Amino acid sequence: MRYLTAGESHGKQLTAIVEGMPSHLPLRVDNINQSLIRRQGGYGRGKRMQIEKDLVNITSGVRHGYTLGSPITLVIENDDFKHWQDIMGEEPLPENEKIRRTVTRPRPGHADLNGGIKYGHRDMRNVLERSSARETAARVAAGSVAKSLLHELGIDVIGYVKEIAGIRSEEKDTLSFQERAEISEQSPVRTLDEDAGNEMMSAIDAAKKEGDSIGGVVEVFVEGMPPGVGSYVQYDRKLDSRIAGSVVSINAFKGVEFGIGFEAARRNGSDVHDEIDWSEDTGYFRKTNRLGGFEGGMTTGMPIVVKGVMKPIPTLYKPLQSVDIDSKEPFQASIERSDSCAVPAASVVMEHVVAFELAKALTEQFPADHFPRMKKIVDDYREEAREF
Repeated sequence: MRYLTAGESHGKQLTAIVEGMPSHLPLRVDNINQSLIRRQGGYGRGKRMQIEKDLVNITSGVRHGYTLGSPITLVIENDDFKHWQDIMGEEPLPENEKIRRTVTRPRPGHADLNGGIKYGHRDMRNVLERSSARETAARVAAGSVAKSLLHELGIDVIGYVKEIAGIRSEEKDTLSFQERAEISEQSPVRTLDEDAGNEMMSAIDAAKKEGDSIGGVVEVFVEGMPPGVGSYVQYDRKLDSRIAGSVVSINAFKGVEFGIGFEAARRNGSDVHDEIDWSEDTGYFRKTNRLGGFEGGMTTGMPIVVKGVMKPIPTLYKPLQSVDIDSKEPFQASIERSDSCAVPAASVVMEHVVAFELAKALTEQFPADHFPRMKKIVDDYREEAREF
């Protein structure tokens, strides 16, 4: 199971092609659109989200509400392309017009300069359009397909905000999955702590007023994963490692931790590892979940808890200094977008990126050509694990 995305920030459309989904899986456009709408929301978002109304068009791989087993193509049109056709169109431009539109000033914190050096682009527009976080809309669409698979297998995934600008939500370990989903959906900053949420919004307002940006920490909570998914036998089959890689592949994400994460370095082993217990109803379980649902690169059957660190958005209204690649003269970086904080939206992106890795691992471990057959095998495996 894999996916590819294509498209530029101000191009005609974003496209995701998902391959490896089993046949006969229920899949609804409305579910994907709901995920895309959630990504566009959140306190601190800029004007671009008022321009684009992200809706998906499924152009292959689904018939009459069910997957076919063939590649699924998801298309999200960019409504704003009509204003960018001269800049982003595929037809050649006259040389004088091409020079006039060339972007030679790389922005600090972006892919502009590194990408220009790598691909030989003297026009930074060729880099910034594809490296833009706009691409995450396609990744959310692909992740929503994965979430449909997980949900049908009794596995649910939700993302929410833990921290913005040093303001931390109180731990809510006793909340059920449903409570986490409902509370975060009602919060403008997608947090589980209303008091912290109000402080976060004030911090976002202050950053916007100052022409600055702020980052934070998001958490993804997964319930229902069976134990033993992933593997300890090779480094590249460890599922927590693959999830970590997928999280830091999200624009502006710079760190990942599972469970108590880096806090484990400050504790004794007796206060880190999760003791094992057993009951006739549930089988094996852990008395605590400090390791976030993973041991030895495999799921334990406990809820998966993974956090991601998002840096502040690097495009600021009080721009940082850079150097023009043609004149080599210093300048103040230009502004391409205006979000002061995208952490709430990033929690939705991370939710869907993690979901895809979980679904991918399940399709690798269990026969996954035909969904009803896959579901039966996964259910049987759960029972075997309970009785082990």
